[in-house]
Amino acid sequence: MSEYIIEMNHITKEFPGIIANDDITLQLKKGEIHALLGENGAGKSTLMSVLFGLYQPEKGVIKKNGEEVKIKDPNDANALGIGMVHQHFKLVHNFTVLQNIILGVETTRGGFLKMDDARRKVMELSQQYGLRVDPDALIENITVGMQQRVEILKMLYRNNEILIFDEPTAVLTPQEIDELIKIMKGLAAEGKSILFITHKLNEIKEAADRVTVLRKGKYIGTVDVAGVTKEQMSEMMVGRKVELNVEKGPASPGDVVLETQGLTVINKDHGKKVVNGVSLQVRKGEIVCVAGIDGNGQSELVQAITGLIKADAGTIRLQGEDVSHTSIRHRNTHGMGHIPEDRHKHGLVLDYPLAYNLVLQSYFEPAFCRGGFLQYNSIYQYAEKLIGQYDIRSGQGAKTAARSMSGGNQQKAIVAREIDRNPELLIAVQPTRGLDVGAIEYIHRQIVAERDRGKGILLVSLELDEVMNLSDRILVIYEGELVADLNPNETTVQELGLYMAGSKRKEAV
Repeated sequence: MSEYIIEMNHITKEFPGIIANDDITLQLKKGEIHALLGENGAGKSTLMSVLFGLYQPEKGVIKKNGEEVKIKDPNDANALGIGMVHQHFKLVHNFTVLQNIILGVETTRGGFLKMDDARRKVMELSQQYGLRVDPDALIENITVGMQQRVEILKMLYRNNEILIFDEPTAVLTPQEIDELIKIMKGLAAEGKSILFITHKLNEIKEAADRVTVLRKGKYIGTVDVAGVTKEQMSEMMVGRKVELNVEKGPASPGDVVLETQGLTVINKDHGKKVVNGVSLQVRKGEIVCVAGIDGNGQSELVQAITGLIKADAGTIRLQGEDVSHTSIRHRNTHGMGHIPEDRHKHGLVLDYPLAYNLVLQSYFEPAFCRGGFLQYNSIYQYAEKLIGQYDIRSGQGAKTAARSMSGGNQQKAIVAREIDRNPELLIAVQPTRGLDVGAIEYIHRQIVAERDRGKGILLVSLELDEVMNLSDRILVIYEGELVADLNPNETTVQELGLYMAGSKRKEAV
């Protein structure tokens, strides 16, 4: 009997213009948590997609328990007990949580769906693993963190024994991450084997037994996590030393660039105030962070400020102008930049080439449009400039379809587009979600540089390290209200956690 439950031997997978996996070998032991680490575009998700049957490799073999297997599609993978939670979730948005979990493995009697048994099993699993979900909620109405739980429950419902987690913590709060790591350790103790793609070195140290490192599509090595430091792992991954702390001097706040007064948003489904009378100010030359557990109104607050949804009450002033009722374009052309929370839904047109995505906010400007006609040469030259400047990795340069790029490079493209427009106010929501340490270091530097150039930054983040390291002021949001205005130099992560959980509050300034 093989010591490995899964072996991927000498896997090579190519796409136009790029070898995503170049002769990679990965071996997973039964009952272990095995981390897969690498920069954005290193080939991690591609390798896991080969194991899950989404891609066919040009070369290499896959073995399960020492026997060679052919995985032509995800049905074959499921039949072999392999389940996968993708970085960008595979959920049907107008189905309920329960319908999504059982989709493809429904129980029927006499041609009718039998939901009672399924509901019972889902509720038992969610109870057992602390994955509290509302089985009747529509996917489109729940937070990204909740969608993550639905994906995990889908795997548990199918009794998969090999679980692939692609960036599972990218959208979770610190408390949810701790919970997920407990769940993963519990699953491994039950004999399930876990492949865990992450960029977060803390999580690898906490959860994984071994780690395999990829760089630019090539295999760098597999090491025991207990015997390696975070600095050594980041160097293996990036090929150089990485600064894990944010370097920034004190802020010099200037004029108010954004002010909201009594901003209120009512959820149309249940009539509750999801943003409740929020008044805040962001000044030029400072980074103000809105911190909170996912689902406490921060998404709706940003959508109201940027114009994606209409506020029900209150005012929004941008550089002194009341923009409460103006269009999204007006806000964009009058000094607002926005790195959105959901890069697929609000950040990119996935089937457009990268070049078009980089001018989505400015294609109508004279530099890119004359007499109503797009100037393709100018657009592509501009795109190539940003690709070089921001190290956006794409197989076919500016022509690459945004959909085919790795999540981290999609994010870099949005950051490049928004910062290059030179807005006076940059709203950045989860700007480093799903990025590797090298890219995080880069984007943090960009945000600090914008602050130092006198721009106002409104940052929304679920990453407590990011909140503490980047912020000049921290506003804590709980159930749609600001419950604290804190100085990061005078507070602790523990105190911040208490405000976020609603067990402590003081009037926000």
